[in-house]
Amino acid sequence: MKKSICSIVFAVLIAGYADNAFAGNITGKVKAHGVKNSADAVIYIDKIPSKTFAPPKEHARFDQKGLVFHPHILPILVGTTVDFLNSDDVLHNVYSPDQCAEKFNLGTWPKGQIKTYTFKKAGCQSVILCNVHPEMEAYAVVLETPYFATSDKDGAYEIKDVPPGKYTLTIWHEKLKGQSVAIEVPEKGGATMDFDIHK
Repeated sequence: MKKSICSIVFAVLIAGYADNAFAGNITGKVKAHGVKNSADAVIYIDKIPSKTFAPPKEHARFDQKGLVFHPHILPILVGTTVDFLNSDDVLHNVYSPDQCAEKFNLGTWPKGQIKTYTFKKAGCQSVILCNVHPEMEAYAVVLETPYFATSDKDGAYEIKDVPPGKYTLTIWHEKLKGQSVAIEVPEKGGATMDFDIHK
């Protein structure tokens, strides 16, 4: 019996190693026109037919610090629970007016406390606001696959550990628009795709 269990565990480990061995990264650059830099574009693999992904057990997080949401853009897998932390010495509120996020309002709470919300609808780009401080704004971008990345100020992005295959790669930005493209990740190595986004 012990030998059989060991064989099963070894087989699972080998299978996991094989999956990782054949996974590649998608890298590229985003050139954003008409805004101060190329940060905060979300690049992601659209839905993969006949495949669903379990949300992570670990919560994602927005922090409210210096009267600003951190991060400004948070891409998440559908079903992910997000913590909203208040790190300021003032009261903060969190709400979204979007129907796809059930128009949630978590109320108002003081420094050090956390409230949570689970995003249940894929394709939702939910604006996150604070009714105490109307200048505060962020976005939760809810996706169907875990293969996504956010561009940095120079536009660079990297989606890690993508299995080989043909996919649709899509880009989202709160102010700009870009075209979805077909991309293929080979069995060895990665793939590169650049984007130009405009108003």
